[in-house]
Amino acid sequence: MYAPNINLSAFGLAIGEALGKFSDHFAIDEKGFVVNCCSLHQKMSAAIAPAGDCFFAAVLTPSHFLPILILALFRKNFSEAMFDTSFTPEDRAYLQKALELAAAGCGYVSPNPMVGAVVVKDGEIVGTGYHRNLGGDHAEVEALREAGHLGRGATLYCTLEPCSHFGKTPPCVNRVIDAGITRMVIGTLDPNPLVNGRGVKILREHDIQVDVGLLAEACYELNAVFFKFITARLPFVTLKLAQSLDGKIAAANGASKWISNEAARRLAHRWRWQHDAVLVGIGTVLADNPQLTVRAEPGPQPRRIIVDTNLRLPLAANVLTDAQVNKTLVAVGEDCGEREKMAEIENRGGRVWPIRTTAAGGLDLRHLLERLAQENIAAVLVEGGRRIFSSLLEAQLVDQLRCFIAPKLLGDGIPAFQGLPIGSLDEAVTLAKIKWEILEDNVLLTGSLRGTE
Repeated sequence: MYAPNINLSAFGLAIGEALGKFSDHFAIDEKGFVVNCCSLHQKMSAAIAPAGDCFFAAVLTPSHFLPILILALFRKNFSEAMFDTSFTPEDRAYLQKALELAAAGCGYVSPNPMVGAVVVKDGEIVGTGYHRNLGGDHAEVEALREAGHLGRGATLYCTLEPCSHFGKTPPCVNRVIDAGITRMVIGTLDPNPLVNGRGVKILREHDIQVDVGLLAEACYELNAVFFKFITARLPFVTLKLAQSLDGKIAAANGASKWISNEAARRLAHRWRWQHDAVLVGIGTVLADNPQLTVRAEPGPQPRRIIVDTNLRLPLAANVLTDAQVNKTLVAVGEDCGEREKMAEIENRGGRVWPIRTTAAGGLDLRHLLERLAQENIAAVLVEGGRRIFSSLLEAQLVDQLRCFIAPKLLGDGIPAFQGLPIGSLDEAVTLAKIKWEILEDNVLLTGSLRGTE
């Protein structure tokens, strides 16, 4: 759960009068709601709920801590007052430039966030940067290096709050301070518990003006994967499917090549390298023998996750015989007895994971996703089939759906979903943040699952 980026110097510090020193630790999302606290997130919780044209927010502490209950009730059309209103059109243009730079890191920095930075002195851009690869310099460092001595007295625009801790690189706040930056404009706070407002706090303690919340929604959407991963410790899960007008993903004889057009398939290849892993069920492998690799354009190869409770995967399958076999991970039931086949897969360079099973006999997909998160897999693209789609939806593990719709009718073909326990319209799975895109004679529908947007 996130909230809009409220200007901490206004609303956040006002709340701080009631919460003492707690205000510096508030996590705020792109919609401006106070949520959990960084160093106090085990001690405090927050709840938000829409109520007509108002929002209701509550922050609570357990009884053995200072008993605090803060209720904030404000109209949506008044919520703009909670944001910093000092931003100029020039501020927006510079941060928009930082957003465009940040997007260039997609597919190369996971599980880190994509970040862009721009240094401006006397109305001129004197330095730019973005996070290019995992373990490499952060965006702020790259931009400040390019700016050199011109960074002193300049404004730094950054899509995400600078880090304040030692990780693969030193804290970025130190570089910002040492460079002599006098003002910093930040799109969103970093929800990482190691940061989460601390970067802003340190900068302000060094008399740097910090303004938070510009283009907050766009900055949040850029890093929705990171925000989900760092707060829930689960990958961001996207379902990708191609279907006919009547909702079929294959003909009655099982044939699915090709429902979507070539433009759609090229885009799907791009999505593969933009995700850490591609996941399919064993039914898809048996039916199509896919490669699950990036071939239409250059990009890093994703991990390949095969959900196969009873290890029916043929040893001759493409995912076990090509040059990317070391990217293949087969998830099997913890009681699977195919020991010789498991050993052969691992001898070839693949991996086999025993995963808990459910009462129904399938894999516990949450357990699988938790294991993937432990290996820093932050974004998973699910490409089939219908049982996997439905199981993930039923378990409420899906964050986004991307559906290509082709101008075809397949009649008695195979439906996209199977076995979802939906008995009425009130129980329907509903998408939010809907986007449509025309790809020649195909339509791409993208939407977030309600409760995850």
